[in-house]
Amino acid sequence: MKKLKKDEVELLLKKAYKCRQNILRMMKNAEGHIGGAFSSLDIITVLYNKILKHNPSEPKWPDRDRFILSAGHKCLALYTVLADQGYFDESILWTYGQFKTRVAMHPEEKLLPGVEFPTGSLGHGLPVGHGIALCAKLDKKNYKVFVMLGDGECQEGSIWEAAMSAGHYGTDNLIVILDRNGLQVNGPTEKIMNISPVEDKFKAFGWEVRTIDGHDYNQIYETLISTPFKKGKPSCIIAKTTKCKGLTFAEGEFQYHHWHCEPDKIDESLEIVKESLKKELERIK
Repeated sequence: MKKLKKDEVELLLKKAYKCRQNILRMMKNAEGHIGGAFSSLDIITVLYNKILKHNPSEPKWPDRDRFILSAGHKCLALYTVLADQGYFDESILWTYGQFKTRVAMHPEEKLLPGVEFPTGSLGHGLPVGHGIALCAKLDKKNYKVFVMLGDGECQEGSIWEAAMSAGHYGTDNLIVILDRNGLQVNGPTEKIMNISPVEDKFKAFGWEVRTIDGHDYNQIYETLISTPFKKGKPSCIIAKTTKCKGLTFAEGEFQYHHWHCEPDKIDESLEIVKESLKKELERIK
């Protein structure tokens, strides 16, 4: 299996942590769903830099791969990655929380290039993604559709209707990435509404499933480039992650699912995230 070179991992780490810092800077203007944004950033960074066929200068390129952030409240991660990729000028990020901003608390396809579908009401991204994947099959197109779910979101019944349909129709160009950080707005998912064993549930609907460390860049890369895992079956990646990854005082704390941050806490948080990057870079030397 092809692995990333050390310098590639270093670059991806720096990009992901630049996005974490930009999210904190955005939050000087308003509160936001920082926990899931930070937990999903490593995956989204690998996806846009190494996996997706996409073109920032032509966001609606017909043959592009599609990425749908079904858990739309994690959009701070998507916004910062899209800006890093050149879909729009970084200055737009600093309008977050302002009247008529294009980077709202949930992504809007008509406002921002690179957003495939407006998400926010949980449970809609997978049904839509499955529909787009079916269209690709009917149109004899080769693009893939990647859908990122939250584990709390998997308490929505529409997720399982779509999973059943995708298994039935064998949409092997559909890939689900489940950001399995184990927490939702009110506490651990296992206590709020247990979705375990989630791997077995997807398998029961006819999916091929793999479980990975959602912060290990080589595992993320190797798994994503292996899709579809099996011809004729949709693929599901269960990515075990840490809520608020990189902001050490908030890691694994459900209270930071959504954070109303005091302005004087931002500079301290930026320094903590910079230190986390430094430690991660040291580990890969």
